[in-house]
Amino acid sequence: MTKRFISFMLALTLAVSGCKTKQNENTNQTEQQTPQVSAPSFNADSAYTFIEQQLAFGPRVPNTPAHQRGGDFLAAKLKEFGCDVTVQNFTATTWDGKKLNARNIIGSINPQAQKRILLASHWDSRPVADQDSAAADKTKPVPAANDGASGVGVLLELARTIQQAQQKPSVGVDIVFFDAEDWGNSEKAGNDFEQPTGNSIDYIGFCLGSRYWAKNPHKPNYTAYYGILLDMVGAKGATFAKEAYSMQYAPSVMNNVWQTASRSGYSQYFVDTQGTAVLDDHIAPNTIAKIPMIDIIHTNLNSGGFFQDWHTTEDTMENIDRGTLKAVGQTLLQTLYNEQ
Repeated sequence: MTKRFISFMLALTLAVSGCKTKQNENTNQTEQQTPQVSAPSFNADSAYTFIEQQLAFGPRVPNTPAHQRGGDFLAAKLKEFGCDVTVQNFTATTWDGKKLNARNIIGSINPQAQKRILLASHWDSRPVADQDSAAADKTKPVPAANDGASGVGVLLELARTIQQAQQKPSVGVDIVFFDAEDWGNSEKAGNDFEQPTGNSIDYIGFCLGSRYWAKNPHKPNYTAYYGILLDMVGAKGATFAKEAYSMQYAPSVMNNVWQTASRSGYSQYFVDTQGTAVLDDHIAPNTIAKIPMIDIIHTNLNSGGFFQDWHTTEDTMENIDRGTLKAVGQTLLQTLYNEQ
């Protein structure tokens, strides 16, 4: 998606004002603890393969055969890994008036558990490589290895790992693959960001799947203890700062995950520093569904931008690093297994 950045001062204002905003009571219950249960090992090679398999379909742009085949693959894999699968079909209207045949794909683990954790990533590809340096490539679709497929690959491997583990987490887990996230207009997005007073965000066509899901959850009255969104979590040397909206809406969740990563030896990836605010799929769950949700997203600590090949035709498997996948996947598993 555009992941349009807010200026430093606005991000700082949001972070400060967020301290005055009443947090969802669930976030206050997310305490940092010494791990009570050792999580199973996350297989980065397997996650890498799941990313390769997505790219083999071609760019998963809505209304294309590659998108149809890619979605079928994800639903089948979740079912193979023992999840209760729900496919949420919807029609999305883009900023320029196009109609997209879209679907959110949900896999539920331990569906009977009352305490639930929401994990998510978007699975669609951006239709235009508008950040490409070559003018001839700017209208081509993005392969979306890192910006989309990496988070999906991590979550597929997490589901596979839990299914095969002798000991499973006590909580229920809902994996949601959001569709139609990355169609929006980069130049116009983000002119009207949501303030704690409740004004609406100007998405300009981004995050359509997460907004639809937040208004129409896959189960009536669905709620979760908290949520974690993955976005661009596969590049070599990735750094994940504490994204500003996440710290506004779910600081306890964010701090818990970062401390878990540090105890697991991944503090070089999960950097304990304030990040900028990013328009992403965690906004609608926070503001509409009222589920405290954080965003684990790669941002460059110095420049404030994203990885080098973001929104270009070069977002291919060459960007994907098994070490980064391992850090993210193992941290997520340990976070789930810490829950009681």
